[in-house]
Amino acid sequence: MKISQVLFSLFMLLAVTMNAAEYNIVKYGAKNDTTKLSTEAFNKAVIACNANGGGRVIVPAGNYKTGTITLLDNVELHLEHGATIFASVDPNDFPRQKRPAYRSQKDIGGWYSLIYAEGAKNIAITGSGTIDGQGKYHKSRPECAGGDKDGRPRNILFISCKKVKVADVTLRNSGIWNQHYLDCEDVLLTNQTVWNHSNRNNDAVDVDGCRRVVISDSHFDSSDDAITLKSTGMAPCEDISITNCVVSSFCNAIKCGTESTGGFRNLSISNCTIKPSRSEHKHAGSWIGITGLSLEIVDGGIMEGVSVSNLTIEGTDCAIYLRLGNRARKHIKEAPTPPQGQMRNITISNIVAYNTGNYASSISGIDGGNIENVMLNNIMLVNKGGLKAGEYKASLAEVKNNAGSYPQPTMWKNLPCSGLFIRHTNNVQVNGISFVSQEKDPRPVLLLDDVNQGRITQITTSKNSVPVALTHRSSDVKIDNNIELKKAL
Repeated sequence: MKISQVLFSLFMLLAVTMNAAEYNIVKYGAKNDTTKLSTEAFNKAVIACNANGGGRVIVPAGNYKTGTITLLDNVELHLEHGATIFASVDPNDFPRQKRPAYRSQKDIGGWYSLIYAEGAKNIAITGSGTIDGQGKYHKSRPECAGGDKDGRPRNILFISCKKVKVADVTLRNSGIWNQHYLDCEDVLLTNQTVWNHSNRNNDAVDVDGCRRVVISDSHFDSSDDAITLKSTGMAPCEDISITNCVVSSFCNAIKCGTESTGGFRNLSISNCTIKPSRSEHKHAGSWIGITGLSLEIVDGGIMEGVSVSNLTIEGTDCAIYLRLGNRARKHIKEAPTPPQGQMRNITISNIVAYNTGNYASSISGIDGGNIENVMLNNIMLVNKGGLKAGEYKASLAEVKNNAGSYPQPTMWKNLPCSGLFIRHTNNVQVNGISFVSQEKDPRPVLLLDDVNQGRITQITTSKNSVPVALTHRSSDVKIDNNIELKKAL
Protein backbone atom coordinates (compact mmCIF):
# COMPACT_ATOMS: atom_id res chain seq x y z
CA MET A 1 0.00 0.00 0.00
CA LYS A 2 1.32 3.45 -0.90
CA ILE A 3 2.10 5.88 1.94
CA SER A 4 -0.50 8.34 0.59
CA GLN A 5 -3.16 5.64 0.78
CA VAL A 6 -2.08 4.74 4.29
CA LEU A 7 -2.34 8.37 5.42
CA PHE A 8 -5.76 8.78 3.84
CA SER A 9 -7.06 5.62 5.49
CA LEU A 10 -5.57 6.63 8.84
CA PHE A 11 -7.08 10.08 8.88
CA MET A 12 -10.44 8.75 7.80
CA LEU A 13 -10.37 6.34 10.71
CA LEU A 14 -9.35 9.02 13.19
CA ALA A 15 -11.96 11.46 11.88
CA VAL A 16 -14.74 9.42 13.45
CA THR A 17 -16.27 11.78 15.98
CA MET A 18 -16.49 10.61 19.55
CA ASN A 19 -19.68 10.90 21.57
CA ALA A 20 -20.07 14.52 22.66
CA ALA A 21 -20.74 13.60 26.30
CA GLU A 22 -18.27 15.14 28.78
CA TYR A 23 -17.15 13.85 32.16
CA ASN A 24 -15.35 16.43 34.30
CA ILE A 25 -12.87 14.85 36.70
CA VAL A 26 -13.73 17.43 39.39
CA LYS A 27 -17.28 16.06 39.56
CA TYR A 28 -15.74 12.67 40.37
CA GLY A 29 -13.65 14.05 43.22
CA ALA A 30 -10.43 15.30 41.61
CA LYS A 31 -8.67 18.08 43.55
CA ASN A 32 -6.85 21.07 42.11
CA ASP A 33 -4.19 20.44 44.73
CA THR A 34 -0.94 18.50 44.26
CA THR A 35 -0.94 17.49 47.92
CA LYS A 36 -4.04 15.39 47.19
CA LEU A 37 -4.16 12.23 45.08
CA SER A 38 -6.81 12.20 42.33
CA THR A 39 -6.21 8.74 40.84
CA GLU A 40 -9.61 7.40 41.88
CA ALA A 41 -11.41 10.42 40.40
CA PHE A 42 -9.66 10.09 37.03
CA ASN A 43 -10.46 6.41 36.75
CA LYS A 44 -14.08 6.83 37.88
CA ALA A 45 -14.58 9.42 35.14
CA VAL A 46 -13.00 7.10 32.54
CA ILE A 47 -15.19 4.18 33.60
CA ALA A 48 -18.36 6.29 33.50
CA CYS A 49 -17.44 7.67 30.08
CA ASN A 50 -16.80 4.21 28.69
CA ALA A 51 -19.96 2.73 30.24
CA ASN A 52 -22.11 5.37 28.56
CA GLY A 53 -20.74 4.80 25.09
CA GLY A 54 -17.72 7.10 25.21
CA GLY A 55 -16.96 10.80 25.08
CA ARG A 56 -14.53 13.18 26.73
CA VAL A 57 -13.01 13.04 30.18
CA ILE A 58 -12.31 16.70 30.90
CA VAL A 59 -9.31 17.88 32.90
CA PRO A 60 -10.05 21.55 33.64
CA ALA A 61 -7.43 24.23 34.34
CA GLY A 62 -5.52 23.40 37.50
CA ASN A 63 -2.87 21.05 38.89
CA TYR A 64 -3.80 17.44 39.59
CA LYS A 65 -1.66 14.67 41.06
CA THR A 66 -2.37 11.08 40.10
CA GLY A 67 -1.09 7.55 39.83
CA THR A 68 -1.96 5.21 36.96
CA ILE A 69 -4.93 6.25 34.77
CA THR A 70 -6.29 3.41 32.61
CA LEU A 71 -8.01 4.45 29.38
CA LEU A 72 -10.88 2.37 27.99
CA ASP A 73 -12.68 2.12 24.63
CA ASN A 74 -14.05 5.35 23.13
CA VAL A 75 -12.54 7.62 25.80
CA GLU A 76 -10.75 10.88 25.02
CA LEU A 77 -8.76 12.38 27.88
CA HIS A 78 -8.92 16.12 27.17
CA LEU A 79 -6.66 18.59 28.99
CA GLU A 80 -7.99 22.10 28.84
CA HIS A 81 -5.71 25.11 28.60
CA GLY A 82 -3.93 25.56 31.92
CA ALA A 83 -4.47 21.95 33.03
CA THR A 84 -1.47 19.97 34.29
CA ILE A 85 -1.42 16.32 35.30
CA PHE A 86 1.47 15.59 37.67
CA ALA A 87 2.57 12.01 38.22
CA SER A 88 2.72 10.98 41.85
CA VAL A 89 6.25 10.42 43.15
CA ASP A 90 5.12 7.46 45.27
CA PRO A 91 5.89 4.18 43.40
CA ASN A 92 2.94 2.54 45.18
CA ASP A 93 0.62 4.70 43.07
CA PHE A 94 1.82 2.84 39.97
CA PRO A 95 0.85 -0.81 40.36
CA ARG A 96 2.35 -3.32 37.99
CA GLN A 97 -0.09 -4.06 35.17
CA LYS A 98 -0.78 -7.68 34.30
CA ARG A 99 1.42 -9.14 31.60
CA PRO A 100 -0.26 -8.47 28.23
CA ALA A 101 -0.85 -11.09 25.57
CA TYR A 102 1.70 -9.39 23.29
CA ARG A 103 5.22 -10.29 24.40
CA SER A 104 8.23 -8.08 23.84
CA GLN A 105 11.83 -7.62 24.89
CA LYS A 106 11.11 -4.79 27.37
CA ASP A 107 8.36 -6.72 29.19
CA ILE A 108 9.39 -7.52 32.77
CA GLY A 109 6.22 -9.46 33.55
CA GLY A 110 3.99 -6.40 33.56
CA TRP A 111 4.35 -2.69 32.97
CA TYR A 112 4.31 0.61 34.87
CA SER A 113 2.84 3.79 33.40
CA LEU A 114 1.10 7.05 34.27
CA ILE A 115 -1.48 6.67 31.46
CA TYR A 116 -2.04 3.08 30.37
CA ALA A 117 -4.23 1.12 27.97
CA GLU A 118 -4.19 -2.42 26.63
CA GLY A 119 -6.42 -3.63 23.81
CA ALA A 120 -8.47 -0.43 23.80
CA LYS A 121 -10.09 1.05 20.68
CA ASN A 122 -10.74 4.64 19.66
CA ILE A 123 -8.82 6.34 22.46
CA ALA A 124 -7.23 9.78 22.56
CA ILE A 125 -5.30 12.28 24.65
CA THR A 126 -5.88 15.84 23.46
CA GLY A 127 -5.87 19.47 24.49
CA SER A 128 -3.36 22.21 25.22
CA GLY A 129 -2.56 21.05 28.76
CA THR A 130 0.56 19.37 30.14
CA ILE A 131 1.42 15.90 31.42
CA ASP A 132 4.43 15.99 33.76
CA GLY A 133 5.85 12.64 34.86
CA GLN A 134 8.14 14.13 37.56
CA GLY A 135 10.68 11.63 36.33
CA LYS A 136 13.63 12.75 38.42
CA TYR A 137 11.91 11.34 41.50
CA HIS A 138 11.38 7.87 40.02
CA LYS A 139 14.07 5.31 40.80
CA SER A 140 14.71 1.67 39.98
CA ARG A 141 12.45 -0.83 41.70
CA PRO A 142 14.48 -3.48 43.57
CA GLU A 143 12.13 -6.25 42.42
CA CYS A 144 12.68 -5.41 38.73
CA ALA A 145 15.52 -5.98 36.31
CA GLY A 146 18.01 -3.19 35.84
CA GLY A 147 18.77 -0.84 32.96
CA ASP A 148 15.72 0.15 30.92
CA LYS A 149 13.62 -2.63 32.53
CA ASP A 150 13.83 -1.36 36.10
CA GLY A 151 10.18 -0.40 36.62
CA ARG A 152 10.25 3.37 36.18
CA PRO A 153 6.88 4.52 34.78
CA ARG A 154 6.35 5.81 31.27
CA ASN A 155 4.13 8.86 30.81
CA ILE A 156 2.03 7.00 28.20
CA LEU A 157 1.99 3.28 27.40
CA PHE A 158 -0.57 1.86 24.97
CA ILE A 159 -0.35 -1.85 24.09
CA SER A 160 -2.28 -3.56 21.26
CA CYS A 161 -4.62 -0.57 20.89
CA LYS A 162 -6.42 0.52 17.71
CA LYS A 163 -7.35 4.01 16.52
CA VAL A 164 -5.14 6.09 18.81
CA LYS A 165 -4.68 9.85 18.80
CA VAL A 166 -2.37 11.94 20.99
CA ALA A 167 -2.49 15.56 19.85
CA ASP A 168 -1.74 19.11 20.97
CA VAL A 169 -0.48 18.21 24.45
CA THR A 170 2.83 18.96 26.16
CA LEU A 171 4.56 15.87 27.57
CA ARG A 172 7.37 16.36 30.09
CA ASN A 173 9.77 14.60 32.40
CA SER A 174 8.90 10.92 32.34
CA GLY A 175 10.51 8.33 34.57
CA ILE A 176 11.85 6.52 31.49
CA TRP A 177 10.51 6.59 27.87
CA ASN A 178 8.00 9.41 27.56
CA GLN A 179 5.46 7.66 25.33
CA HIS A 180 5.51 4.07 24.14
CA TYR A 181 3.12 2.61 21.56
CA LEU A 182 3.52 -1.17 21.41
CA ASP A 183 1.76 -3.37 18.82
CA CYS A 184 -0.77 -0.63 18.05
CA GLU A 185 -2.61 0.21 14.82
CA ASP A 186 -3.80 3.46 13.23
CA VAL A 187 -1.94 5.92 15.43
CA LEU A 188 -1.81 9.70 14.99
CA LEU A 189 0.73 11.68 17.03
CA THR A 190 0.58 15.34 16.07
CA ASN A 191 1.27 18.87 17.32
CA GLN A 192 3.03 17.57 20.42
CA THR A 193 5.63 19.38 22.50
CA VAL A 194 7.88 16.89 24.27
CA TRP A 195 10.62 17.80 26.76
CA ASN A 196 12.26 14.79 28.37
CA HIS A 197 15.36 15.56 30.43
CA SER A 198 14.71 14.23 33.92
CA ASN A 199 16.23 10.75 34.02
CA ARG A 200 18.27 8.21 32.04
CA ASN A 201 16.56 6.39 29.13
CA ASN A 202 14.48 9.53 28.50
CA ASP A 203 13.35 8.86 24.91
CA ALA A 204 10.79 11.28 23.49
CA VAL A 205 8.57 8.78 21.64
CA ASP A 206 8.91 5.05 20.92
CA VAL A 207 6.77 3.46 18.21
CA ASP A 208 7.29 -0.25 18.67
CA GLY A 209 5.93 -2.92 16.33
CA CYS A 210 3.06 -0.68 15.18
CA ARG A 211 1.18 -0.39 11.88
CA ARG A 212 -0.09 2.73 10.11
CA VAL A 213 1.38 5.53 12.19
CA VAL A 214 1.76 9.25 11.52
CA ILE A 215 4.09 11.45 13.61
CA SER A 216 3.81 15.05 12.47
CA ASP A 217 4.15 18.75 13.24
CA SER A 218 5.75 18.26 16.64
CA HIS A 219 8.76 19.37 18.67
CA PHE A 220 10.80 16.73 20.50
CA ASP A 221 13.73 17.48 22.83
CA SER A 222 15.14 14.56 24.83
CA SER A 223 18.19 13.36 26.71
CA ASP A 224 18.04 9.92 25.10
CA ASP A 225 16.82 9.03 21.59
CA ALA A 226 14.06 11.31 20.32
CA ILE A 227 11.85 9.81 17.56
CA THR A 228 12.49 6.10 17.91
CA LEU A 229 11.11 3.19 15.88
CA LYS A 230 11.57 -0.24 17.42
CA SER A 231 10.42 -3.80 16.96
CA THR A 232 10.90 -5.44 20.35
CA GLY A 233 8.49 -8.29 19.54
CA MET A 234 7.29 -10.31 16.56
CA ALA A 235 5.14 -7.52 15.06
CA PRO A 236 6.81 -5.37 12.40
CA CYS A 237 6.86 -1.59 12.37
CA GLU A 238 5.31 -0.78 9.01
CA ASP A 239 3.56 1.97 7.06
CA ILE A 240 5.03 4.81 9.15
CA SER A 241 5.21 8.50 8.24
CA ILE A 242 7.37 10.99 10.18
CA THR A 243 7.10 14.55 8.87
CA ASN A 244 7.40 18.24 9.73
CA CYS A 245 9.09 17.83 13.11
CA VAL A 246 11.83 19.71 14.97
CA VAL A 247 13.98 17.17 16.81
CA SER A 248 16.73 17.48 19.41
CA SER A 249 18.54 14.73 21.29
CA PHE A 250 21.76 14.22 23.18
CA CYS A 251 21.76 10.73 21.63
CA ASN A 252 20.05 9.91 18.31
CA ALA A 253 17.50 12.31 16.84
CA ILE A 254 15.63 9.98 14.45
CA LYS A 255 16.46 6.35 15.05
CA CYS A 256 15.15 3.04 13.78
CA GLY A 257 16.20 -0.45 14.75
CA THR A 258 17.97 -0.70 18.11
CA GLU A 259 15.64 -3.68 18.59
CA SER A 260 14.57 -5.22 15.29
CA THR A 261 12.89 -8.59 15.88
CA GLY A 262 9.81 -8.01 13.70
CA GLY A 263 11.54 -5.73 11.19
CA PHE A 264 10.53 -2.50 9.44
CA ARG A 265 8.68 -1.88 6.17
CA ASN A 266 7.48 1.20 4.32
CA LEU A 267 8.95 4.08 6.30
CA SER A 268 8.75 7.69 5.13
CA ILE A 269 10.79 10.34 6.98
CA SER A 270 10.63 13.86 5.58
CA ASN A 271 10.86 17.59 6.18
CA CYS A 272 12.44 17.49 9.63
CA THR A 273 14.92 19.81 11.33
CA ILE A 274 17.45 18.30 13.72
CA LYS A 275 19.28 20.64 16.07
CA PRO A 276 21.16 20.54 19.38
CA SER A 277 19.13 20.31 22.57
CA ARG A 278 18.33 23.42 24.59
CA SER A 279 18.68 21.54 27.87
CA GLU A 280 21.51 22.44 30.22
CA HIS A 281 21.53 18.92 31.70
CA LYS A 282 22.13 15.60 29.97
CA HIS A 283 22.02 12.03 31.24
CA ALA A 284 23.72 10.38 28.26
CA GLY A 285 25.21 10.99 24.84
CA SER A 286 26.92 14.05 23.43
CA TRP A 287 26.19 17.75 23.80
CA ILE A 288 25.69 18.05 20.03
CA GLY A 289 23.96 14.66 19.76
CA ILE A 290 25.37 11.36 18.53
CA THR A 291 23.52 10.93 15.21
CA GLY A 292 21.01 12.85 13.13
CA LEU A 293 19.60 9.79 11.32
CA SER A 294 20.18 6.14 12.32
CA LEU A 295 18.76 3.13 10.46
CA GLU A 296 19.73 -0.21 11.98
CA ILE A 297 19.04 -3.95 12.03
CA VAL A 298 20.81 -5.92 14.78
CA ASP A 299 18.40 -8.52 16.23
CA GLY A 300 17.16 -10.21 13.08
CA GLY A 301 14.28 -8.81 11.04
CA ILE A 302 14.20 -7.12 7.65
CA MET A 303 14.29 -3.40 6.93
CA GLU A 304 13.06 -2.48 3.46
CA GLY A 305 11.21 0.29 1.70
CA VAL A 306 12.66 3.34 3.47
CA SER A 307 12.47 6.86 2.04
CA VAL A 308 14.22 9.75 3.82
CA SER A 309 14.14 13.25 2.36
CA ASN A 310 14.61 16.90 3.23
CA LEU A 311 16.45 16.80 6.55
CA THR A 312 18.47 19.67 7.97
CA ILE A 313 20.93 18.46 10.60
CA GLU A 314 22.78 20.92 12.80
CA GLY A 315 25.39 19.37 15.06
CA THR A 316 25.55 15.64 15.97
CA ASP A 317 28.81 13.71 16.04
CA CYS A 318 27.66 11.71 12.99
CA ALA A 319 25.11 12.84 10.41
CA ILE A 320 23.94 9.56 8.80
CA TYR A 321 24.43 6.04 10.21
CA LEU A 322 23.21 2.85 8.51
CA ARG A 323 24.15 -0.34 10.28
CA LEU A 324 23.45 -4.03 9.71
CA GLY A 325 24.82 -5.97 12.69
CA ASN A 326 24.16 -9.32 14.31
CA ARG A 327 23.67 -8.93 18.05
CA ALA A 328 20.94 -11.61 17.68
CA ARG A 329 19.22 -10.81 20.97
CA LYS A 330 16.06 -12.82 21.68
CA HIS A 331 12.94 -10.78 22.35
CA ILE A 332 11.89 -13.28 25.06
CA LYS A 333 13.89 -16.03 26.76
CA GLU A 334 12.02 -18.92 25.13
CA ALA A 335 12.25 -17.51 21.58
CA PRO A 336 14.71 -18.99 19.06
CA THR A 337 17.85 -17.03 18.34
CA PRO A 338 17.01 -14.65 15.48
CA PRO A 339 18.78 -15.20 12.16
CA GLN A 340 20.98 -12.60 10.53
CA GLY A 341 18.79 -9.65 9.53
CA GLN A 342 18.64 -7.81 6.22
CA MET A 343 18.61 -4.16 5.08
CA ARG A 344 17.67 -3.17 1.53
CA ASN A 345 15.86 -0.70 -0.71
CA ILE A 346 16.65 2.59 1.05
CA THR A 347 16.77 6.09 -0.43
CA ILE A 348 18.13 9.18 1.33
CA SER A 349 17.94 12.53 -0.44
CA ASN A 350 18.20 16.28 0.08
CA ILE A 351 20.19 16.26 3.33
CA VAL A 352 22.17 19.20 4.71
CA ALA A 353 24.33 18.39 7.75
CA TYR A 354 26.63 21.06 9.20
CA ASN A 355 28.66 21.76 12.33
CA THR A 356 28.89 17.99 12.75
CA GLY A 357 31.64 16.21 14.61
CA ASN A 358 34.30 14.07 12.97
CA TYR A 359 32.88 10.53 13.21
CA ALA A 360 31.98 10.50 9.45
CA SER A 361 28.73 9.11 8.08
CA SER A 362 28.64 5.39 7.35
CA ILE A 363 26.77 2.59 5.57
CA SER A 364 28.11 -0.60 7.07
CA GLY A 365 27.14 -4.26 7.12
CA ILE A 366 29.25 -7.12 8.45
CA ASP A 367 31.04 -10.15 7.02
CA GLY A 368 28.30 -12.30 5.53
CA GLY A 369 25.68 -9.57 5.89
CA ASN A 370 25.64 -6.89 3.19
CA ILE A 371 23.33 -3.88 3.04
CA GLU A 372 21.68 -3.83 -0.39
CA ASN A 373 20.25 -1.23 -2.76
CA VAL A 374 20.94 2.12 -1.12
CA MET A 375 20.68 5.39 -2.99
CA LEU A 376 21.89 8.77 -1.71
CA ASN A 377 21.08 11.94 -3.66
CA ASN A 378 21.92 15.60 -3.11
CA ILE A 379 23.80 15.34 0.20
CA MET A 380 25.97 17.98 1.88
CA LEU A 381 28.16 16.89 4.81
CA VAL A 382 30.04 19.64 6.65
CA ASN A 383 32.28 18.34 9.44
CA LYS A 384 34.44 20.32 11.85
CA GLY A 385 37.80 18.81 10.89
CA GLY A 386 40.92 20.03 12.68
CA LEU A 387 42.09 16.53 13.61
CA LYS A 388 45.71 15.63 14.16
CA ALA A 389 47.53 12.31 13.85
CA GLY A 390 46.53 10.00 16.68
CA GLU A 391 43.03 11.50 16.97
CA TYR A 392 41.50 9.17 14.38
CA LYS A 393 41.85 5.59 13.21
CA ALA A 394 44.74 5.54 10.78
CA SER A 395 43.91 2.32 8.91
CA LEU A 396 41.01 0.13 7.92
CA ALA A 397 42.39 -2.67 10.11
CA GLU A 398 41.52 -0.56 13.17
CA VAL A 399 37.83 -0.46 12.18
CA LYS A 400 36.59 -3.72 13.64
CA ASN A 401 33.35 -5.32 12.42
CA ASN A 402 31.87 -5.45 15.95
CA ALA A 403 28.94 -7.51 14.67
CA GLY A 404 27.45 -8.07 18.14
CA SER A 405 27.97 -4.57 19.53
CA TYR A 406 25.36 -1.98 20.36
CA PRO A 407 24.71 -0.19 17.03
CA GLN A 408 26.12 3.31 17.36
CA PRO A 409 29.02 5.20 15.73
CA THR A 410 30.62 5.57 19.16
CA MET A 411 31.98 2.04 18.53
CA TRP A 412 34.41 3.57 16.02
CA LYS A 413 34.37 7.31 16.71
CA ASN A 414 36.72 9.08 14.26
CA LEU A 415 36.99 6.82 11.22
CA PRO A 416 39.89 6.81 8.70
CA CYS A 417 37.82 9.02 6.37
CA SER A 418 36.20 12.40 6.94
CA GLY A 419 33.00 12.07 4.90
CA LEU A 420 31.49 8.67 4.09
CA PHE A 421 32.50 5.13 5.07
CA ILE A 422 30.91 2.28 3.06
CA ARG A 423 31.53 -1.37 3.93
CA HIS A 424 29.86 -4.71 3.15
CA THR A 425 27.30 -3.41 0.64
CA ASN A 426 25.76 -4.39 -2.69
CA ASN A 427 24.62 -1.68 -5.10
CA VAL A 428 25.17 1.65 -3.39
CA GLN A 429 24.54 4.68 -5.57
CA VAL A 430 25.57 8.20 -4.52
CA ASN A 431 24.65 11.00 -6.89
CA GLY A 432 25.58 14.53 -5.88
CA ILE A 433 27.49 14.71 -2.61
CA SER A 434 29.53 17.55 -1.16
CA PHE A 435 32.24 17.00 1.48
CA VAL A 436 33.26 20.11 3.40
CA SER A 437 35.65 20.35 6.36
CA GLN A 438 35.56 23.61 8.30
CA GLU A 439 39.16 23.13 9.36
CA LYS A 440 41.85 21.07 7.62
CA ASP A 441 41.07 17.37 7.88
CA PRO A 442 43.97 15.02 7.01
CA ARG A 443 41.72 12.05 6.15
CA PRO A 444 40.47 11.15 2.67
CA VAL A 445 36.80 11.92 2.11
CA LEU A 446 35.75 8.35 1.20
CA LEU A 447 36.57 4.82 2.29
CA LEU A 448 35.05 1.75 0.62
CA ASP A 449 35.57 -1.81 1.82
CA ASP A 450 33.86 -4.88 0.33
CA VAL A 451 31.63 -2.72 -1.86
CA ASN A 452 30.05 -4.52 -4.82
CA GLN A 453 28.51 -2.30 -7.48
CA GLY A 454 29.22 1.19 -6.22
CA ARG A 455 28.55 4.40 -8.14
CA ILE A 456 29.60 7.73 -6.66
CA THR A 457 29.19 10.70 -8.99
CA GLN A 458 29.05 14.48 -8.85
CA ILE A 459 31.40 14.82 -5.88
CA THR A 460 32.62 18.16 -4.63
CA THR A 461 35.14 18.79 -1.87
CA SER A 462 36.32 21.85 0.04
CA LYS A 463 39.87 23.17 0.19
CA ASN A 464 40.18 21.69 3.69
CA SER A 465 39.21 18.20 2.50
CA VAL A 466 41.43 15.51 0.95
CA PRO A 467 39.81 14.43 -2.38
CA VAL A 468 40.83 10.79 -2.13
CA ALA A 469 38.81 7.57 -1.99
CA LEU A 470 40.35 4.48 -0.39
CA THR A 471 39.12 1.07 -1.53
CA HIS A 472 39.65 -2.49 -0.33
CA ARG A 473 38.12 -5.83 -1.45
CA SER A 474 35.70 -3.96 -3.76
CA SER A 475 34.47 -4.71 -7.27
CA ASP A 476 32.59 -2.84 -9.98
CA VAL A 477 33.07 0.53 -8.26
CA LYS A 478 33.01 3.79 -10.21
CA ILE A 479 33.94 7.13 -8.68
CA ASP A 480 34.17 10.62 -10.18
CA ASN A 481 37.44 11.31 -12.00
CA ASN A 482 38.22 14.30 -9.77
CA ILE A 483 38.61 11.92 -6.81
CA GLU A 484 41.89 10.03 -6.63
CA LEU A 485 41.37 6.31 -6.04
CA LYS A 486 43.88 4.53 -3.79
CA LYS A 487 44.06 1.18 -2.04
CA ALA A 488 43.30 1.30 1.66
CA LEU A 489 45.99 0.44 4.17
